[in-house]
Amino acid sequence: MRQDGFMGRADASVTLPVIDIGPLVGGGPVAAMAAVAGQIQAACRERGFFYVTGHDVRPGLITDLTDASAEFFALPLPDKLEIAMERGGRAWRGYFPVGDELTSGRPDLKEGLYFGAELRDDDPRVLAGLPLHGRNLFPRQVPRLRTLVLTYLDALTSAGQAVLAGIALSLGLDASYFATGCTADPTILFRIFHYPPSPPDEDSWGVGEHTDYGLVTLLAQDDSGGLQVVSPDGWVDAPPIPGTLVCNIGDMLDRLTGGWYKSTPHRVRNLSGHGRLSFPFFLDPGFAAEVPPLPDRAAASEDGSRRWDGQDLRAFAGTYGDYLLAKVSKVFPQLSRDALG
Repeated sequence: MRQDGFMGRADASVTLPVIDIGPLVGGGPVAAMAAVAGQIQAACRERGFFYVTGHDVRPGLITDLTDASAEFFALPLPDKLEIAMERGGRAWRGYFPVGDELTSGRPDLKEGLYFGAELRDDDPRVLAGLPLHGRNLFPRQVPRLRTLVLTYLDALTSAGQAVLAGIALSLGLDASYFATGCTADPTILFRIFHYPPSPPDEDSWGVGEHTDYGLVTLLAQDDSGGLQVVSPDGWVDAPPIPGTLVCNIGDMLDRLTGGWYKSTPHRVRNLSGHGRLSFPFFLDPGFAAEVPPLPDRAAASEDGSRRWDGQDLRAFAGTYGDYLLAKVSKVFPQLSRDALG
């Protein structure tokens, strides 16, 4: 398994835009923030995916997290199952082995760890039994993983809010529209995935074609490659670029913009010949937040094309938690019946 973090080799075949969000992170001049917002608008309209630099996440943090994650996934299966998701209960945290997660109805060729915001047992949301809220499960064999994950959650939350500020500006809204609204107390979900090599002569996918559920995803990946994104020209690679995070918009932002910004199907097949590590972080509306349509933009007309899965994302009403639970219950059907009731 490679352990180079996102500081690995670059690939000259990059076709997705690279956007420096530094002015959004540091609260730069209005003109600079507007320029970044313009780039984000173009990327969200044309691709739904882009790379971000200037995100202020320490390279050393990613490297250390990669090393600790590789150490965990190298453990014998019985050791990893000590923190199996079944032990996480309604908090929906912990480890799942290869084949346990379903995407598009098919088992994925990957194993992984689920994390979220760390809450104490006496938190009112935990006491109320609110699904997806609680403590994380961390392996005793790799004690440093706890500090690294919690530090990473904080760093990526800041980076994600900066991206959302740019998205708000790109839609003609105040930069603080999301941070003072539906992401003032965001739903934070984080995964660490390990993809074993896919046999080159088999139709096996680390994760099949899908779109993400929420507002924005920020992804760190090692240098293995394998991420592919739908483009106007068909499937294109989204290879690792040193020092960047991959950002993509999710179904909820697609819905909020009335389809003006589109969540883009993507998939992973690891043909590197060795294990692949990736670190997707999801910054989404608060669990109890009602998510209203965005001013003006939600009324924009569609271009007539259908989504890849035929869904009408605007046909949802309720809290983000209602929406999210309906989604995650399809990923682990048995676990959702046992843990979420």
